[in-house]
Amino acid sequence: MEKSHSASYAAAGVNIEAGYEGVRLMKKHVARTMIPGVVSDIGGFGGLFTPDIKDMAEPTLVMGTDGVGTKQRIAQIMDKHDTVGIDCVAMCVNDIVCCGAKPVAFLDYIAIGKNEPEKVATLVSGVAEGCVQAGCALIGGETAEHPGTMKADDYDLAGFAVGIVDKSKVINQKEMSSGDVVIALPSSGCHSNGYSLVRKVFDVENADLNKYYDELGKTLGEALLTPTVIYVKPVLAAIDAAKVHGVSHITGGGFYENIPRCIPDGLTAKINKAAIKVPPIFNLLERKGNIPERDMYNTYNMGVGMALIVSRDTADSALKALASEGCDAYIIGEVIAGNEKVILC
Repeated sequence: MEKSHSASYAAAGVNIEAGYEGVRLMKKHVARTMIPGVVSDIGGFGGLFTPDIKDMAEPTLVMGTDGVGTKQRIAQIMDKHDTVGIDCVAMCVNDIVCCGAKPVAFLDYIAIGKNEPEKVATLVSGVAEGCVQAGCALIGGETAEHPGTMKADDYDLAGFAVGIVDKSKVINQKEMSSGDVVIALPSSGCHSNGYSLVRKVFDVENADLNKYYDELGKTLGEALLTPTVIYVKPVLAAIDAAKVHGVSHITGGGFYENIPRCIPDGLTAKINKAAIKVPPIFNLLERKGNIPERDMYNTYNMGVGMALIVSRDTADSALKALASEGCDAYIIGEVIAGNEKVILC
């Protein structure tokens, strides 16, 4: 590759050599994610991974893909690019763990207006940190320079995760019944959802993102860039310790869209709003934007990044397992007979 150069391509705005430099700089970050099963190094045409399936009767792959969304615009305004990669990983692995799957491999994709190797490597450092937190390997990716279609300092970060679970251990919603409890796993803030509304309310293109807010205990920019929590290890610990009948990743659409996805017909998750520990960023957002409460719960996680539906007799075991992984989880409701899927009261 050291002989690869195209003056014509460079004149069109694509710097091949910058891409090679980016790969060189990111290798130290990728190395942090190596786990047993990784076969290939980055730079090939495909990432190779050999999963350990010796104890699985029916190994089943679970895949998920997502991006960071318009949260990355705030990173661009602040010129801080080391955390949105965590968000990218989180949005993918938190989805696949809802099935009970353990993430094993991750790939990222960065579309960027102008390839600045240091910036790309910083973005990948965040992806690598997310993979470390999730216990999976960053086995490949792609960076694409898009001159003329994106501004020079603009980029879009997306990812793809692969997990594996024994088919018999896939979360079975049919086992859910009236009397099960709803456990909240706390979020760190807005995570990576609802940022189009966030940007509108705070007018982030013109706002002072370095302004300190006493109620937040940090600057607005720091609060809005707080990375999404990765719930893989706590959720898998809870699954091992308790009878988990449903897992819901609370993303865009909030409670009203996401909790019903794990509730079978004939049952309703009854959520006690007073029990929810709402982080101050949501109170500030609701007040400043004059947003109706229902819209808040229909857009944001409101402090509940993940919800587990667990049998009442194993709820204590689930809470202890979650606590052992540093997750200060708590009960916010129960499952009752009904046809509304979710009610907040």
